[in-house]
Amino acid sequence: MTIDVGSNAPDFTLPTDGGGSLALSALRGRKVILYFYPKDDTPGCTKEACAFQSAQPDFSGANAVVVGISKDDQKSHDKFKTKYSLAFTLVSDTEGKVCEDFGVWVEKTNYGKKYMGIERSTFLIDEKGVVRKIWRKVKVDGHAEQVLAEAKAL
Repeated sequence: MTIDVGSNAPDFTLPTDGGGSLALSALRGRKVILYFYPKDDTPGCTKEACAFQSAQPDFSGANAVVVGISKDDQKSHDKFKTKYSLAFTLVSDTEGKVCEDFGVWVEKTNYGKKYMGIERSTFLIDEKGVVRKIWRKVKVDGHAEQVLAEAKAL
């Protein structure tokens, strides 16, 4: 499945850190920064999460909520959030359905070996649930700032 700018973001309800659950549709009325990342507590993913955390007050000021999503389970998310004092929600897509719905579950290559994994991607969703900007194959450095600038401009 491919999501394009102007598409309605596919709704989902999935478990979150802290034993809760989140329905994307419950966030209507706010901009949503939905970022997909490969794995909790790995160098790139930690750097990305910490950058979003540092910008948290600015995202709130732009009426935007940050939501991280990976295939890690709730227990892993709880440890990751606690270790880095993350204040935003982490969603567990252990079965990978939402990753597939957003087109981020892709074939990757590492040292010549092919495998399936999450392509680091971010979706900016407006207050009505429409995808307004997509970043694929994200490079972590400066990414949170780019997303914030787009959220403020929306």
